[in-house]
Amino acid sequence: MKKFSIGLFLIWGVVQVSAQKDSIYIQAKLSQDRKTIEVSQEIVYHNHSDKDLNNIKLLNWIAAYNKRRTSLVYRKLEDRNNSLHFAKQEELGKVLELNIKNTENQTLSLTSISEENLFLHLNESLQPGKTIKLQLQYKMQLPDKKFTGYGTSAQDISLKYFFIVPDHFDSDNTVKRDYHDIEESVNFNTFWNVDFKTPASSFVQSNLQQIQPNSFKGYLDSDPEFIITNNNYPTIKISADDIKTEIKFGYHISPQEIQNLEFYLPLQLRFIKDKIGSIPEQLFISEKFRAKEDFFGNNDIKFWKFRFKLFSDAENTDLDYFGIISKKILDEKIITDKQENHWFKNGLKSYLEIQYLKKFYSDKKLLGNLPETSVLGIKPLKWFHASRVKLLDRYGLAYQYIMSQNLDQKIDEPFAVLSNFNDMAISSFEMGTLFSYSADKMGTGKFNSLLKNYIAENTDRQVNPEDFLDKLAQEESSTSYLKGFLKQKNRVNFRLKNFRAKDDSLNIKIVKNTDEAIPVKLETQTKDGTRTSYWIETKENERLKTINLPSEDVYKITLNNDYIFPESNYRDNFLYTKGLFSNAKKIKLKLIKDIPNPEFNEIYLNPRIRFSNTYDKFLIGMNFKNQSLFDQKFLYSFTPYYSTGTQKMTGSGSVAYSFLPAESVIQRLTFGVSASYFHYDYDLAYQKNSISSNISFRKNPRSTVSRGLGISYTYFERDLNARMIAKDDYSKYNLWTVGYGYTDNQMIHEKSFSLSTQGMEDYNKITAEGFYRWEFAPRQKLSLRIFAGYFARNETRNNTFDYGISRVSDYSFSYNLLGQSATSGVLSQQYILADGGFKSFIPGTANQFITSFNVDSSVWKIFHIYADAGLYKNKNNPTQFIWDSGLKVRVIPDFLEIFLPVQSSLGFEPAFKDYGKRIRYTLVLNLSTIINAARRGWY
Repeated sequence: MKKFSIGLFLIWGVVQVSAQKDSIYIQAKLSQDRKTIEVSQEIVYHNHSDKDLNNIKLLNWIAAYNKRRTSLVYRKLEDRNNSLHFAKQEELGKVLELNIKNTENQTLSLTSISEENLFLHLNESLQPGKTIKLQLQYKMQLPDKKFTGYGTSAQDISLKYFFIVPDHFDSDNTVKRDYHDIEESVNFNTFWNVDFKTPASSFVQSNLQQIQPNSFKGYLDSDPEFIITNNNYPTIKISADDIKTEIKFGYHISPQEIQNLEFYLPLQLRFIKDKIGSIPEQLFISEKFRAKEDFFGNNDIKFWKFRFKLFSDAENTDLDYFGIISKKILDEKIITDKQENHWFKNGLKSYLEIQYLKKFYSDKKLLGNLPETSVLGIKPLKWFHASRVKLLDRYGLAYQYIMSQNLDQKIDEPFAVLSNFNDMAISSFEMGTLFSYSADKMGTGKFNSLLKNYIAENTDRQVNPEDFLDKLAQEESSTSYLKGFLKQKNRVNFRLKNFRAKDDSLNIKIVKNTDEAIPVKLETQTKDGTRTSYWIETKENERLKTINLPSEDVYKITLNNDYIFPESNYRDNFLYTKGLFSNAKKIKLKLIKDIPNPEFNEIYLNPRIRFSNTYDKFLIGMNFKNQSLFDQKFLYSFTPYYSTGTQKMTGSGSVAYSFLPAESVIQRLTFGVSASYFHYDYDLAYQKNSISSNISFRKNPRSTVSRGLGISYTYFERDLNARMIAKDDYSKYNLWTVGYGYTDNQMIHEKSFSLSTQGMEDYNKITAEGFYRWEFAPRQKLSLRIFAGYFARNETRNNTFDYGISRVSDYSFSYNLLGQSATSGVLSQQYILADGGFKSFIPGTANQFITSFNVDSSVWKIFHIYADAGLYKNKNNPTQFIWDSGLKVRVIPDFLEIFLPVQSSLGFEPAFKDYGKRIRYTLVLNLSTIINAARRGWY
């Protein structure tokens, strides 16, 4: 009787627990053409809130694929992907028909089935803890898989986020949640029962437990995934000691990779289990999940017909799948709202990776085996510091790279506004580094034990990760800073101020730039390589810390070595105790840009050969600068050249300093001076000396919008020939320029605007320019430009400073013209889109005002048509109307383009005898412009 009572009690407890979980029953029938699915569905929904519900929200996320103005389309455009924007109707996803009934079999009304959030009005309020059953009948059209990795394709069908479900992260059912394709969980702690009816010979795989073919059942704390395919994808079963896990893959794996996985997976699962406590009995890895969570930076380098391997196939498998498996297990074990708490699981994934690399890849280099590649018996990569950087350093280096540009974001920034790079560098790498730093300080055993208990205590429950940080601070007080660290962009810096040797000890002074009580790891090293580490505790408001350590032949002192803490500057973390550079940094000369070595003051010597213009011709010189692959606040660059065209020395130089406030409306404030000396005509040189200040305003790193304000003073001095002297031309002049610029480089609607004023002793003018480019079809664009220039005062002696109509007057020497002073020949036909912007050679300039309107539109492939029209006026002359039109051939868009004039104010130009001389071209040889175009969508 006693046993019976206990059994009844246990059964009743299970029933009670189950009663608090929602249930979803689905019968899905796939059409023969694999384009649509008919769904019969029941949702048993509990009111998990503490208030009566009059509405229930259901997520209809397949609607995100249905029209252009959804959050999904905008996010894809931010990522430079316009495939969904230009999708055909048959490629889109949507609900074709939908009927919803309540428990009383009453039909619930819907305003629209094309919305991502369906709000159902209930006839009676649903009280807290009470249940309602919803019966759904609907038919949905599947989107093409190419948009997000989910949908239908010729090979298989991937289903996730398509079925209509409640939003468990919004128990009050009030907040709209749109689909962004960021792999966020919306449905957890739910019982699922799903049956598929598919065409013959199809297989269905899922992260749900399979009961029988095409039938799945079980509880999930994550969203269900299904793959319908004609291929039977592999499964690997792990049974070792107390780990029994089945890992199912939703994609093809080569036999060699399966063999590697069968070796590595047991080791990886054992390692992860030791850190977090338990492993799920089943894991499902989709092709999309693999692509998102694999190891970044270990891919082979392919160049033309060559292929260079960084790591062996076995190492690649190990590195890739440790990250994949770690993140999948964390997703299954921990329930968080990804939008707000993405950093927790991302950070833990990186923490596990760091611990794994410490154990198995501690001496492995970031470039793997690549530095050992020999070319003609030489290993050129050995010359680079990058060849000596450890694989473990990748976490700190990624943060340093983005932080040095002031494009980093707060760790707890909502995930939807994180840039793609910050998803990795901040949410994952920076947070993982902080977890690893804390574990190193308190002991990895204590950290892992705390993590295990936290995960176990919160099984099947949504967690607030700040609770974990509170527990961490209770266990180790030196981690108390973490909670506040997440809420701001941090610029923490530890600096070795100096040391003094006294008797047998070293008196070391450490400075930190924050009032937070953050510990720092100090390491001493002797000449024979013996290292000793010390953890130094700091107190709140203690910015100077003085410690005494035994000297013991210490040769070098280092703070937070190997990028173990996300500091803003590692360059002041090194001191030498002996030699010429005692209490100072060593200087190192290097060739070609490299990952910076913070231990040295590095000067880069780069041989330069470039074509300047027809006067200087090829310039041969040496560039001296301190700019590495990472941005720096203080930059200098000096380049003396030998001009092959004049057999004289030329060159340029600049010095600049940037302020990068972490939290400000200003992203970058730069002050700089520069000077240059080149030739602008045969045997005629110019000098240009500038002082400038530029402000780049703060921007959302995902946004394509940038704004800037600049002011400059430039002094010019140029040689004049006899003809120019006779015309009393300007040999010396100075210009003041103030300008504002706005650009939005989004994919479909690109636009920009600038407004500037410029003046000197003889004139003042105001210039405005607007540009708009619309991609109306894939790779088909319409461009519109409007320009206006007005002289508020003009007392100049000639037309040097006039607005150009078809040729720009480059008196500021800023347009990189191949023939600066050319008036005939091929060089004079170079076209620059500036001032009036006319392509036909319409003579004259404008010394009072000019307005122009430039239109350019795609016609077919690389062929465009253009038209320009405008008004201009010169002093003592009437206003003139001018226009032109023609054909443009975009050989390399925006970099090499040819203009063939047809009709203009001058007449039908192909009939002119000198038509060949009227053809124009653009040629942009600026490598940085090309690189910036390629980077769009990543930052």
